[in-house]
Amino acid sequence: MASPTVAANAYASLGRMLESGGGIGAGAGKASDLGSGQSFGAVLKDAIGSVLDAGRKSDAQSIAMASGKSNVMDVVTAVAETDVAVSTLVSVRDRVIQAYEDIMKMPI
Repeated sequence: MASPTVAANAYASLGRMLESGGGIGAGAGKASDLGSGQSFGAVLKDAIGSVLDAGRKSDAQSIAMASGKSNVMDVVTAVAETDVAVSTLVSVRDRVIQAYEDIMKMPI
């Protein structure tokens, strides 16, 4: 189960992604805002990069613990943050696939 700290970090990461994404958030539907933000591909690349960074951090903490340089709590926290990041990415992927399928079902 995720601790409040892990949840707060996940929400903070999501907030940073939304701020840098430009096209997501308040006022995103305005025609003048459509060209001002990052492309969907860039936002997606950043999100995947942050999940990979969380995985690398988790791996580094595990290796540090195995060598006696880190404690168990740091490893558990890093693994939990990675779990939250991967779960979020999978949820977004599922929603994108569902949206694509809904669009494909629309009559022409």
